[in-house]
Amino acid sequence: MAAPCFRSWGSVSARTGAAGAMVAAVLLAAGCQRPDTGGPAAGAVTVPATPPAAVTAAASAPGTAGSPPLVTTEAAPAAAAPAASAAAAAGGADLLAARSLVMPVAGIAPATLVDMFDDARTGHRHEAIDILAPRGTPVHAVDDGTLVKLFTSKPGGLTIYQFDPEGRLAYYYAHLDRYAEGIKEGTTLRRGDLIGYVGTSGNAGATPHLHFAVFRLGPERQWWKGDPVNPYPALRRARPAG
Repeated sequence: MAAPCFRSWGSVSARTGAAGAMVAAVLLAAGCQRPDTGGPAAGAVTVPATPPAAVTAAASAPGTAGSPPLVTTEAAPAAAAPAASAAAAAGGADLLAARSLVMPVAGIAPATLVDMFDDARTGHRHEAIDILAPRGTPVHAVDDGTLVKLFTSKPGGLTIYQFDPEGRLAYYYAHLDRYAEGIKEGTTLRRGDLIGYVGTSGNAGATPHLHFAVFRLGPERQWWKGDPVNPYPALRRARPAG
């Protein structure tokens, strides 16, 4: 699920006007790099404590396992990968469209969101949506499911990986300021549950925002791997949090 973030937000322009939105866009584009990826487990969730050595990277905090690579496979198959990934993403979009979501950030209206999924980042697409909000704004679970991983990495900072109830989609929340009190891996989440607070951890830059991404999980149900799914259409239909 990924790194600092998007362009300009509708929510920013609502507060600060077009000029403020452009400034925020520049700040985000300068700082944002793509973070990790999430992946859910089916049924009883069994999540490895750390990703296998083949996919680990240097962690940002002592005692943390590695930062898993962002997108699909450890050594992506050359020719077949793009078509297979596109098919998986299309299937993921259908799965996501069938879910009833709430907005992940309190006080943000769905109509203010901007689609930034295909925005360019250094060497990759953004493949996520950035939602600007003041530091400390509550972050809520967008769907029912299971909290499978609390993870700290250089790009994502404090992050949360959540699987949907069927273990087919992973929801990724990044750049958190802190976690909500009492949450832990294995927690059963209900749509709208408080899970953390907006911040600037990782490579978010100076502008507080939530980097939110969705992934279609593979058959291995690995929390650090998946095919990115654009969250924008589903969030536009989401109901406000709170």
